[in-house]
This record gives sequence, C-alpha cells and structure tokens, in this order.
Amino acid sequence: MQTRRYHHGDLRAALLTRAEQTLREKGPGALSLRELARDLGVSHAAPSRHFKDKQALLDALALAGFERLDEALVASRAGGETFADRLGGLVRAYVDFALANAELLDLMYTVKHDPAASEALITAAQRLGAMAGELVAEGQRSGEVREGPVDDIGMPVFTTLHGFASFAVSGVLSAEEVESGLDAVIAYMVRGCAPR
Repeated sequence: MQTRRYHHGDLRAALLTRAEQTLREKGPGALSLRELARDLGVSHAAPSRHFKDKQALLDALALAGFERLDEALVASRAGGETFADRLGGLVRAYVDFALANAELLDLMYTVKHDPAASEALITAAQRLGAMAGELVAEGQRSGEVREGPVDDIGMPVFTTLHGFASFAVSGVLSAEEVESGLDAVIAYMVRGCAPR
C-alpha cells in the first residue's frame, strides 16, 4: 500500500494518522517511531519532538480514540426524546465505532489500564463512564429508569454493551446477527433499567 509522504505542516497529526493506519494493518507491536519517520520521509529523530517514546505515541492514539468516541456518543444522544431512544442511539454509536475502529478500541482499553497512563487519558476514559451515568440519571429524573445508585444500574448496561461490541468485532457474531441482535440487546438493557 502506498503511503503519502509528509512534506510540511503538522507532523504530530501526520504521525498519529500513519500510526493509526499501521495499528489497523499490523497491530500495536508493529508501531515504531523510527518506521513512522521513515514512512513520512522525516529524520528518525523528528518524531521525538512530539512523542518521547512508543508509549507516548500509544497514549496519544488512545486519547484521540476516546475523544472521537466521546464525540460520536454525544452526537448519538441528540434528539432522543425518551431514555430508550437515547440509550439506543448511544448503543448503536458505540457498536458502530467498535466495528470501524476495532484495533483502536482495543488499544484504548489496554492503555487506559496501564499504571503509567497519562492523567489526560484517564480523564478521557472516565468521561465514557460519566456519560453512561448521566444517561441513567436523566432516565431516573424522567421516571423511565428505576431508582437506585446510578453506578449499580449503569454498570450492567455498559458491560452488556461492551460485550456485544466485542462479539461483533471478533466475528463471533455475523454482520447480520449484529444488525438483527442490536434491537434485542437494546430492549434487554431498557428492561433492565425499567422501574420495578
């Protein structure tokens, strides 16, 4: 595959773009700052102005992934009138992101648990949980979600969602099963949150 050579402009963005492409094609083990520099036609030292090492590059990729996922999830909730609508939009956006960015999503969850993860990365990962909690709290205020601690209600929702997305990405579920099963999974989550 032919890659575009870097000539001028934002080297950091070019490195991240090429790194994500490498991640998709070959996995995180194939990422190397020296190889990225070679691919972009810059000196092998040039990437070190932006990333002190490979871990810093992986952190930046994961952070960019969380930011893109966050944007997709926020957009998915716009216009949803009921808790079920907003939850359904969020679930679909998460699964779509997972299917389009399987390697990146895996990296995001791997890197955020690293003891050396940056504060920015930890904060970005926590926004996802906060968004799920906010959705549950909104549902409680409207009477569509049972009373109780938000985390106790939100955790099964999120783990069900992530499990379904993981099955979809790994090929355990066919594309048809993902499409047909998504409505059933959303309905299951809504029932699990419903007032008793």
